[in-house]
Amino acid sequence: MRVLVVTAVPAERDAVTRACPDGVDVLVGGVGPAAAAAATATALARIPYDLVVSAGIGGGFAPVAPVGSLVVASRIVAADLGADTPDGYLDVEALGFGRSAHLPPRRLGRAIADATGAAYGPVLTVSTVTGTAARAAELAARHPGAAAEAMEGFGVAEAAAQRGVPALEIRAVSNAVGPRDRSAWRIGDALGALTDAFGKLPPVLESWNGHD
Repeated sequence: MRVLVVTAVPAERDAVTRACPDGVDVLVGGVGPAAAAAATATALARIPYDLVVSAGIGGGFAPVAPVGSLVVASRIVAADLGADTPDGYLDVEALGFGRSAHLPPRRLGRAIADATGAAYGPVLTVSTVTGTAARAAELAARHPGAAAEAMEGFGVAEAAAQRGVPALEIRAVSNAVGPRDRSAWRIGDALGALTDAFGKLPPVLESWNGHD
């Protein structure tokens, strides 16, 4: 199996490659869904991959995903792709414009969560990182069970879907979603957790036959 892992920045790439099994290519795609989608689409046009993984650090929704923990996405959601209205937020499905979520292979996702001790739940893709308690509460209410927030997953998954390639998202939690208290961030711990997670993936990937 040939796997493409897409990270946003070099530090995430380095954390993944420290434990990367054979057959896995790691790409720095850039920050945000647009950069991630463009980089992923370019890579998939060059090489026929069997699986694409969006990986890196992100914010965790308490109490589902505390700082230092791992999250494997059950859904990859474009959480701010839609419209504000007087009656509340409408996603693109409600607007009739397309889709705002991708479903990773369920059996593989659960197997990775079990192998790594990760939470298994929705991961939200945003273009503007949450910085207030009110915004965190709004997102949690709109997406029940949300586990983490990051900036690239939906872009990676959208590019993969256009090529018919399954996509996953794995996040290590460096901070809580909400007010931006940099003194409480644990980026080093999160990067270490990401390395540990990828070190446990080879037997799970080997046992997956490409079907959900």
